[in-house]
Amino acid sequence: MVDSVKNIQQYNYNTVANVKLNNVNDAAKVSAAPVSNPVRNIIPFCSSDMVVNKRTELSSQEEKQKYTELLKFVDKNTKKQLEMLLKSGILLNCESNDRSTVLDNLYKMAITPRAEGLSNEGMLRDTIAVISYPFIITQQFGDIPQRYRQKALAANTDGETNLVQRFRDQNEIDVEHSGTCVAASIEFNLAEKMPAEFARFAEGLSSPSMSVQKEIKLRNLADHALDAIWLLNAFEIPFEAHNFDSATLTFAPDKNAIIRAQIQTTDKDPLERSPLDVLMQSTFMQVGSQQSYNTLTDRRLGKFNQNDKGLIEFEKTFTESVVEDKSKLSVTYQTVDENARLIGYETDFDTMKRHILTALDMGENVIIGYTQVDQNNIIINGHEITIIGHKRSPEGKLIFICNDTDDNISKPVEYTEDYLLPKIHHAALPESIVADDLTVTPNWVEGLNIYKEMKDKAA
Repeated sequence: MVDSVKNIQQYNYNTVANVKLNNVNDAAKVSAAPVSNPVRNIIPFCSSDMVVNKRTELSSQEEKQKYTELLKFVDKNTKKQLEMLLKSGILLNCESNDRSTVLDNLYKMAITPRAEGLSNEGMLRDTIAVISYPFIITQQFGDIPQRYRQKALAANTDGETNLVQRFRDQNEIDVEHSGTCVAASIEFNLAEKMPAEFARFAEGLSSPSMSVQKEIKLRNLADHALDAIWLLNAFEIPFEAHNFDSATLTFAPDKNAIIRAQIQTTDKDPLERSPLDVLMQSTFMQVGSQQSYNTLTDRRLGKFNQNDKGLIEFEKTFTESVVEDKSKLSVTYQTVDENARLIGYETDFDTMKRHILTALDMGENVIIGYTQVDQNNIIINGHEITIIGHKRSPEGKLIFICNDTDDNISKPVEYTEDYLLPKIHHAALPESIVADDLTVTPNWVEGLNIYKEMKDKAA
């Protein structure tokens, strides 16, 4: 593998320059061939870990009572979405960390208080809408209305005594281009693949505690428990280790997220983030930035990153791993020199394609980081999107079906293989897929190397 320390510190995966992929003609004109990796997996009963047929009927009096009560809180359109979720088996999906169903968490969201300035009905509507159709998730921040401006300014300059810095802080709250593409992609993946866990996060993050706990397996972070503990400590995420097998983590947004969520509750414009998007993305940015994110400015600090916008590849991989409680391996495909020049690839495109297709056929979405280069092949920007499936055009050309949270298009987009593959810098994949083709540095080793290099540069 290329020296990943030099490779990933050259740029972050965000959209500061508002760069997006554009559908090329041959990708835009493909026909609607059958799609691999269908949107929903088979859903297990809550009483068993075995995968069985999904449940589409309310089977207990308790479930019927919760469903009936929910209907009192929703409008006509949301009621239709609830009915669709029940008929599709999603409402009774219990693939969550505590085995609670989508219904359980929506009911709790309806009958218990929400955080200050958030409404039960609004959070219910947004959560049901996203679970019904995750493609509406966006990373667009939106403006700060005048009636919230002084509150936002005061929060952002809290404790700052330097007048020059206070002036800078006041001018940083008007975010034009979001750097939360990694967090938004993880939000999409959680909603699309694990709706019950998504609903559990939505309920906890919008509750008065504005937090949710999750028990994870340490082996999904590293082969050895002590290396996993090192990672948890390095990312400064609150946790309690129970033994050498598992730990309970506490996820929460940064302290300023509630202001953005309140603004979007009362003043959301079309194509802007919902309060739910705000809370989810702020939480995942907190995880990846070592608890240093500021939602008001969309900027971060942290020990692994020289830039103050977005997340780097290593931070993204850690965040994916703990949110999904899965072993994620970030595979770097592009070879980049110390001047951020794209000089080649770690493997051929056929191998890269096989890796991605194998993951998709296993039922996994693949979050990728792609790059844009200038006329001298210097990388000038990066962005994260999610590959959710694939199909063939009538001419036999491979088409990747993707979701982009920064294109203002609330539906899947399609790219041909010859267009997308050369742009892929990295992809999060199961280790078994790439073990025979590439030698990949373990996540904790990569993090330690980055940390040492950052300290050396600071010295």
